[in-house]
Formats: sequence, C-alpha cells, structure tokens
Amino acid sequence: MAALLLIGAVAACGAPDDKSSDDKGADQKIPAKPSKPVALDILDVAGNLQLTQGMIEEFRKEHPDIVSKVTYGKAPAPDLAGKIKAQQQAGRVQIDLVLTGTDGLAAGLSQNLWSDLAAHQDAIGSPDYLPPAADMAKLAQGKGQAIVYYPSGPLVEYDPDKVKSPPRTPQELLAWAKAHPKRYQYADPANSGPGRTWLMGLPYLLGDKDPNDPEHGWDKTWAYLKELDKYAAPYASGTTETMKNLASGQVDMIQSTTGWYINPRALGTVPKKMAVAHFDDMTWVTDAQYAVVPKGVSADVMSADLNLIKWILTPKQQAKAYDDGYFYPGPAVKDVPLSMAPAKSQQTIATYGNKDFDSWIDQFPKKPSLPAQQQVTAFDLWSRNVAGG
Repeated sequence: MAALLLIGAVAACGAPDDKSSDDKGADQKIPAKPSKPVALDILDVAGNLQLTQGMIEEFRKEHPDIVSKVTYGKAPAPDLAGKIKAQQQAGRVQIDLVLTGTDGLAAGLSQNLWSDLAAHQDAIGSPDYLPPAADMAKLAQGKGQAIVYYPSGPLVEYDPDKVKSPPRTPQELLAWAKAHPKRYQYADPANSGPGRTWLMGLPYLLGDKDPNDPEHGWDKTWAYLKELDKYAAPYASGTTETMKNLASGQVDMIQSTTGWYINPRALGTVPKKMAVAHFDDMTWVTDAQYAVVPKGVSADVMSADLNLIKWILTPKQQAKAYDDGYFYPGPAVKDVPLSMAPAKSQQTIATYGNKDFDSWIDQFPKKPSLPAQQQVTAFDLWSRNVAGG
C-alpha cells in the first residue's frame, strides 16, 4: 500500500532550548518515562492510522502518565521530507512521530532526518518478528521500527464478468492486454503499493539476471513493460484511481495486493464480485510500515515514542492490525492469528477476504522490497523508459 503519519504542534516539543534527541544515539539520555505527560503530534503519510489508531488511543487511555493527548495529522508521502526538514532547520520540531511506508522512510533516510532508534532498542525490546517482517525491518537501517507487515503482491484483480480466465503468467497478461487494448491498468509505482509490487515482482516472474539491480539486472523486465505499455490504459496517479476505474467499468483488470483486494470491497469502493488471482511461480514482494522519530524531539517526547512503539508491537495490539483487511494480514510479529483480532475484523475478512490467501502466502517465497536507493532508481527508470518512452 502506498503506500503508505500524524502531525500537530506541541509548544514544548523540540523548542531550541529543549534537551533534544538526535543521532548521538546512546549518548542521549532518554528517561524510562517522561518527566510529565506529553502531548504527541503524530503524522501519518501511509494510511497507517487505519491499523494503529486504536492501538495508540488505548495506550493513551492506559498510560495517562506518559501521554496526555494525541493529535493526528495526515499528509502525502512526497511532502514528508520537506516538512520535517523545514522544522529541523527552524530549530522547532513539531512532529513527534511519523507513521510511514517505505517511500517516506527512504526519503528521510537519504536526508538523515530520522533519530537513531537502534540506540534505544533496549527501551523498545526485541520484537519477535515474522521472518519476512524482520527482513523489511532491516530496510529502516536502525532509524525506524517496522510496526505492521504484509506479503503484498503482485496479484491481479479483475471483473469476472469480463475476464473469464485470468492470466497466470506475465506473457498471458500481455496477450490479454493486446487483445483488449486499454482495459488493463496499473498505477505509477512511485505512488502505488500494487504498482510497486508489480514492478519489483516482475524480475522474479521473468527470470531476470538480478532482481535487486534495476539498472543492470532487469533487461527482461524493462523490455516487457515497454511492450505492455502499448496496450495498457493510461497509468493512474495512485491505486485508488485504478480501483475506481475497475468499479466503474473503465477497465477490466488491474494490479492489486491482498489488502487492496479486501479493503476497497469492504468499503464499497469496489463491487464485492471482483475476483483476484496470482501468477504461477510468483514471488511475494513484501511491504511494511514504520514508526520513525524526527531528529530534534525532546527527551520526554522520545521516551513517550519508545513506550508507544513497544506497546504497538505486543501481540494483543498487533491483532488490531487485521483491521478491515487494508494490510492483510497486518501483524508484524509471530503468533497473532486472526482469532485474536477484534470481532469486526474477523467478520470483514470472512466476508470480503479470499479463502486462498493464507495458502498462497505459505506457498510462494517472499522477498523484501528493494532498498531505498534501488527503489528510487527503479522508479526513475520506469518514468523515463516506460511511462515516458
């Protein structure tokens, strides 16, 4: 999911005369609890609050000695780095915690905007991550904490009234698109989880030389996408646009993921009748969302952030990440079955999920998304050579 935090202004947070948290890591003394309850401003640039707001609110209610109030804000991921950097340069950081996908995480890493959470790992603990979630956690380079995970895609979602036999290989998809011009669509990979997993999953499906090297190892992928470009519908700016086009009948097949299949149908954005299929011999391209802390927050705010992140990663709270299927399954840690989820989540997934998802997740191998710089390279090459070719 575009991918996929909270924003507000707290007078005491990050003011120039505060003792602030920075990248000195262990040299920065962070109390086990704040000296007084803090008001947290959380910025969501990933849609993560759908999964975690209930966890955060319960933490606030149960720990009034740590958090007095939470203010939530949302912003597009491309705006995140500029917003944080401007506050840091002004010496007044007003965003206390960011919930972000790999896009915002990468942008902040490239500009060195995030505090070193690895230096405070004792306060967070050592989450018992699912192995693919542990791989995704490494992408944060110690500057963020993975808090939710899903296998993502690439999957195809389609109108069964129009597509009688869904493609099982990229070659079959290309043949279908050629026979049905402009009826297949995917979104700009830089702003779409399904678009990203399609782009990063193709090197595995096509047997490219090096799936981790978009510049020198994706010859088959770039050739395939240039050919597909001749028959695909115009690229959508984001995943929601593709879902609306599928719902309205403007297209008959789109790229999707487990969560994007379940959630828009549960919300009524997409008719329930839409179907989903996997490619033969696919490799899941996994995804995660992260909690990151901007450099410059006060020591008390950092303490509250660390306590909150630890809380979010407990199995009881992780069970809420099933939500309405937005990031299915959702939990990043082990031993959190659907039976632990709230009743509403269980009912939504029973009604709008796919009974085969869990077996598909077990059946096919999983690889993490590309690291930040390789993602930037892949998006740039796609923009220049596919969309702009």
